[in-house]
Amino acid sequence: MSEGAAAPKPKKSVALSGVPAGNTALCTVGRSGNDLHYRGYDILDFADRAEFEEVAYLLVHEKLPGAAQLAA
Repeated sequence: MSEGAAAPKPKKSVALSGVPAGNTALCTVGRSGNDLHYRGYDILDFADRAEFEEVAYLLVHEKLPGAAQLAA
């Protein structure tokens, strides 16, 4: 083997593919492929409109804030 040639990379193990690493009520990843949900809400619904405070409130209080909660 020449010095410039890289050694082949070992193949990644897929033995645990599809096995949950843990359960959480905060978020789910990959429920339907390549997606992310916070407390059941798709993050793509928030990405363009929601502010940090709205998402933080959702994570802490398990529901979206109303105008009064957001103002407080």
